[in-house]
Amino acid sequence: MEDDDFINDVKDIIKAQNGDKQYMELLIENNKGLIWNIVRRFKDRGFELEDLYQIGVLGFIKSIKKFDTSFDVRLSTYAVPYIMGEIKRHIRDDGPVKVSRSIKELGGKILELQKEHMKKTGEDMSIMQVAKELKVSKEEVALALDCFNPVESIYSSISNDEDGQSIIDTISSNIDEQTRIVNKISVKQLIDGLEDRDKKIILLRYYKCRTQSEVAKILGITQVQVSRIEKQILNKMKVKLAI
Repeated sequence: MEDDDFINDVKDIIKAQNGDKQYMELLIENNKGLIWNIVRRFKDRGFELEDLYQIGVLGFIKSIKKFDTSFDVRLSTYAVPYIMGEIKRHIRDDGPVKVSRSIKELGGKILELQKEHMKKTGEDMSIMQVAKELKVSKEEVALALDCFNPVESIYSSISNDEDGQSIIDTISSNIDEQTRIVNKISVKQLIDGLEDRDKKIILLRYYKCRTQSEVAKILGITQVQVSRIEKQILNKMKVKLAI
């Protein structure tokens, strides 16, 4: 039985679809690793990861409600675009990172000071000069000035046409990105399910970029054995990925 089939039993999914909160919570708990894997892709966007996780859970719940148990597809695979879509929608609708009033006020003072300095001297003030004049740190000055720079949203339209292509559309297609993430998560699940020796061989060979000879020395076996075992592991993984 596949790992995904074990943690996402069809009977549990149907019960959750029928409004059983206990089984809905069970499915969320069983798939929290999947949700977190997707959430972490959105770090450094100015949002708390815990908040994005809760948004991701909403997307996962939507996927359960719309999941057709007759589909020849895993729930974890089906849920990825729903989780990603919900998080992206939240980031898009919530807008840029919020700026505190004190930072905005400091920014206003800095701009006024720079304007007056330019009138008198015809030169720009350095960050150090501004910080000294206003008795604040240079980091605060840099942050305040940065807040006045326009933020270009990746969801902004390239043309004036409202239905035009957005910036994110030119970076990558959602389908390709989702497929890549599904594959990455599926491989991770397969590796996690390997026996300790097999897992070490795969990690050393494909994540640490070690040669078969180096792996053989680490494990205390021959290079021929490593080659044979590695081939067996990869064949098993290919079969499981194809199911």
